[in-house]
Amino acid sequence: MSNKIVLHATDLDGFLKDDDKLKLSNVHSIYDEYLESCKLMDKAESEDDKNKAATLLTENAARIGHSLEEICANEPQIHVYSFETPDEQHGAASRLIAKLRDPKTQHDEFVYYIQKAYELLFAHTYSDKVIKNKRSIIQITPVNIPTQNYAVHRIPDVDDLIHNSVMCVMLRGALLPSIIMSKEIQDYSSDGFITPFALFKIKRDETKKEDNMAYVLDLDKSFFDLKQLDGKDLIFADPMNATGGSLVTIIKYLEKEGIKPKSIKFINVISALKGAMRIARAIPNAEIYTLWMDPVLNEKAYILPGLGDAGDRLNGVDGENPRNMIQLIGDYGSGILNLYRDQVREIEETVLG
Repeated sequence: MSNKIVLHATDLDGFLKDDDKLKLSNVHSIYDEYLESCKLMDKAESEDDKNKAATLLTENAARIGHSLEEICANEPQIHVYSFETPDEQHGAASRLIAKLRDPKTQHDEFVYYIQKAYELLFAHTYSDKVIKNKRSIIQITPVNIPTQNYAVHRIPDVDDLIHNSVMCVMLRGALLPSIIMSKEIQDYSSDGFITPFALFKIKRDETKKEDNMAYVLDLDKSFFDLKQLDGKDLIFADPMNATGGSLVTIIKYLEKEGIKPKSIKFINVISALKGAMRIARAIPNAEIYTLWMDPVLNEKAYILPGLGDAGDRLNGVDGENPRNMIQLIGDYGSGILNLYRDQVREIEETVLG
């Protein structure tokens, strides 16, 4: 007998209010106009036609951005980097997202930009909240002439925000982002705190469409201790939040088992508006932090404009024999393994006992 938990798209939409559905419909209408601009851009041949299409595309993109910002301003659980930070910081995030979207960005470069993205996301999720509350690091340096040198650095004191955390991994696309986030926590903590890991084997049924999608949590292939999650600050780091279904499936399962997290943070590079709103309605104590908000989903539940399958672009495509977690970590290569050795060791202990 299989030990699987299944959530359906109809269950997710049941959390949305009529007003939510209206907002989503309005954004979809704006995006339909944007798609017409995309068609013009794609067909443009002369330089003049390209310039006209680019102007129209830019104007429609701005309309979408303003609409999303207006909606999110009334959603205290949803935190979008470019809506909550000073204008001076937006260029860095925008360029990162552009590089991640680019089909020419290959695996190693894609991993590099994901790492940079999660550095920004960590700052927005944690250190920006305590920016005025700092502690000193006294660091010995390699310079010892005329005497041993030390440097003093002031960094945000995030200990109170992170020391109760558990890193919850929604395998498989979220494995590397979770490792990156755990490393950021380790580096900012005063004692080198390494988050415990909980590994959830969950996937969506890719044979289905967005409106009848099913989300399947395979408990037999997951690795976690329920008692370790109760009363904890649960962190989920997944590059893409399309529908919100995977997170809601896991949290509803934990709730059914009597687990009461202290807090839930879902940290994404890109989130679709619908996925963010579903989570906000389904999980009242969840907070969504995203570097970029995209407006809609297509019929296959992919984010638009999106960046394709983030899991495949991070981890490569499995062949006929899907890799297990240890094989997947091994495929990251020595550079990643050495950089995140403490996190890899923690995951190995979680999986292998």
